[in-house]
Amino acid sequence: MFKKVKIYYEREYKKLLIIPFIILILALGQIGWQASQPGQDFVNKGISLKGGSTVSFDYNPSYNLNSLEQILHQEFPKNDISFRFLGVAGSIETIAIDSDIQEKSQIDPFKKTIASELEVPENTLSVETMGSSLGDSFFKQTLTALIIAFLLMGIVVFFYFRSVAPSLAVILAAASDIIVTLAVFNLTGIKLSTAGIAAFLMLIGYSVDTDILLSTRVLKRVGDGSVMERIYGAMKTGFTMSATTLAAVLVAMIFAESEVIKQIMIILFIGLLVDLVMTWIQNTGILRIYLERKEKKAQ
Repeated sequence: MFKKVKIYYEREYKKLLIIPFIILILALGQIGWQASQPGQDFVNKGISLKGGSTVSFDYNPSYNLNSLEQILHQEFPKNDISFRFLGVAGSIETIAIDSDIQEKSQIDPFKKTIASELEVPENTLSVETMGSSLGDSFFKQTLTALIIAFLLMGIVVFFYFRSVAPSLAVILAAASDIIVTLAVFNLTGIKLSTAGIAAFLMLIGYSVDTDILLSTRVLKRVGDGSVMERIYGAMKTGFTMSATTLAAVLVAMIFAESEVIKQIMIILFIGLLVDLVMTWIQNTGILRIYLERKEKKAQ
């Protein structure tokens, strides 16, 4: 079975290129569809990126949180409301209720409803508010940082390989990784925070790392066997790197109590899996086509 897969991988690499491009098109479709929805952005933005308020209070096992959530959705049907559970060592200590409510005229009845349902004084609830302008500012700044990081990465790659096709292959693979990861992240329904943006910045580094590993082995080490031998050598190293990173990320994703850390790990986990396809099918296929054409021109 493995031998058949190996033979197919070596011979039908052009057909296999269809897979990452279909995935990329579907991802772009998801992002485009989401952006076209009324009141939606191309990504599910959290409070730190779009503005809103957070009402937090100490956890008590006697609280009927399911009932509270239903009532809040009934009383404030037009608002985006979500619950977060914060704690240490597996025990819940604080409940945080996030919403896109920003005006004091809305926050006060929202807070009053929570206090009434929990049967606690309003002064036991703490409220943090972030305006939409500040949230938009954070989002624009972090998005700008992401774009600049991507452009600088592209420049470095181009100067290293001194060739357009391999450089574009690396950039395309990294871009595909980011786009597909974003689309999958959107499907999870999780709200993206500023920490999530940082995870995407990290993902650029992880993605480019494996792509440059592959391109360097294939293009720079011509004397280390045939093209496929060099690809398999790079693949062995690349899969080892990805497997160890995925294992570490998975452990952190499962056991981390912090919502911030969990979001970072979820994004990295999705991105690393996507990177396997984009590096070892997409980038590999493009490099092989490039080398074939280069050999034909040399003849």
